[in-house]
Amino acid sequence: MRERIKAFLKEKDMCVLATTLEGKPHCSLMAYMTDEEAEWIYMVTHRSTTKYTNLLSNEKVSLLVDNRSEGVSGDRANLKALTVHGTFHAVEDREMRDRILEQVRQRHPHMQDFLNNPEAEIISVRASSFLFLDGISDSHFITL
Repeated sequence: MRERIKAFLKEKDMCVLATTLEGKPHCSLMAYMTDEEAEWIYMVTHRSTTKYTNLLSNEKVSLLVDNRSEGVSGDRANLKALTVHGTFHAVEDREMRDRILEQVRQRHPHMQDFLNNPEAEIISVRASSFLFLDGISDSHFITL
């Protein structure tokens, strides 16, 4: 099942990122990419955003990745959804930061101007668990 989850996560490139601050949840639609093992998820935001402020105060996050954009909404039995729980880590190493930004540029070329903004910051999330729903009742939970 781990390989199936990994493939699903790597195949997709949009998610909903949930952050919190003082008990107040905040959700953001985000473009993402993963490392080779799909244990690290990388996104980019600007420093002035609510999500980034939240991450600096509370590093615990949740991500939702699903396949509803594939036109399966008429046949909801084929919906798949992956919830990822993880922890935000700042990327301080300049070489690693540049490498991640270049990989994000390649995966999401439409984000060029956004990534070049001096306010751009990498959101690096280390996954700690996955909950994969395949249809209405087939669920699989994996802790890393």
